Amino acid sequence: MSDLLAAASPAADAATTAATRLADFLRGDLGMEGPVALHEPSFEGNEWTYVKDCLDTGWVSSAGTYVERIERLTADACGAAHGVAVVNGTAGLHAALLAVGVRSGDAVVCPALTFIATANAISYCGAAPLFVDIDAATGGIDAATLSTLLEDGCDMASDGLVHKASGRRIAAILPVHLFGHPADMVALCAVATEFGLPVIEDAAEALGSRHHGRACGGLGTVGVVSFNGNKTVTTGGGGMIVTDDETLATRLKHLTTTARLPDRWWFDHDAVGYNYRMPNINAALGCAQLELLPRFIARKRELAARYAELFRDVDGVTVFAEPVGSESNFWLNALMFDDAPARDSFLARTNDADIQTRPCWRLIPDTAAYADAPRSGDLATARSFVDRLVNIPSGPRLLRGTEA
Repeated sequence: MSDLLAAASPAADAATTAATRLADFLRGDLGMEGPVALHEPSFEGNEWTYVKDCLDTGWVSSAGTYVERIERLTADACGAAHGVAVVNGTAGLHAALLAVGVRSGDAVVCPALTFIATANAISYCGAAPLFVDIDAATGGIDAATLSTLLEDGCDMASDGLVHKASGRRIAAILPVHLFGHPADMVALCAVATEFGLPVIEDAAEALGSRHHGRACGGLGTVGVVSFNGNKTVTTGGGGMIVTDDETLATRLKHLTTTARLPDRWWFDHDAVGYNYRMPNINAALGCAQLELLPRFIARKRELAARYAELFRDVDGVTVFAEPVGSESNFWLNALMFDDAPARDSFLARTNDADIQTRPCWRLIPDTAAYADAPRSGDLATARSFVDRLVNIPSGPRLLRGTEA
């Protein structure tokens, strides 16, 4: 058994047992040596070949066949008709919000628990995030809370739904798939339809996840995925906007390529656009990675099943399971402790043993950047996640070579 057990105190039984089991599994069963990362990329396909092709041909910048290919591959993976490649997920969210008509002074409903990029993209539009609580089963926006907010907390005005407390027009709903677990998009999209609001799906963490048989990213008006270095597949840095709406896709491509008008040689622009183009060399890496997506997800789901069994009988600890009706990519596996002290003890023990674990983010409305942003309710479920949740190592390399 790991020497983590010897350091236990009676008050930290859950943390000690969980940390010991994790260490024994990673070091013993999987043979991991040295530091174990929370999530790191795995390059085991055509990455070298495709990147070398860019170097050999000189097509390394913001145009090329790999950009076109990754747009098709990602759109297909998300069950969408169109893809627009961008430099990162945040840029994708920003462009998507602009494309659906979010403007200065508006509000966009989003979960209080998410990476800050979600809120920042809203702020880039001159709008404000309107924070709401999450559903304990999914970690995404709670549909009942959203419905109550729009029904009781807003008035219908000539230009749309207006939030009573802030006076801001509600311009969109921005759900997030937390750690790859799909939000309840069926319920959320039904609420959005009832109130005539577009849905910008933050699927940054959820490429390959499915909700009632449909791929995440293609469930709302527009979806955005991330190809950051810590995601299931990576371009080093990058993102993709996907949509079924051809008009929106055309607008998004225009906005993200500096809003340049087509001309043989003149540079002319009809709007304030953005240089959000993904370089071809990054797209090449991503194309090779996307070819491996089914393999990676199979490994990650197998790892999640092993974790579920590993922690099944540990008192005071539960695994954050995939929601009913969904298939998660398990981007980051998570444990929920009964209380914050046990969670914090687990964090200390694992990281002291060179096994990277982390809590989820602070609530965005609790940060200095968004202390004055509007919110609805006490956000109790989101706060519980912040106090009790911890992410554990989840990368596809952990089970590399274990396939039958």
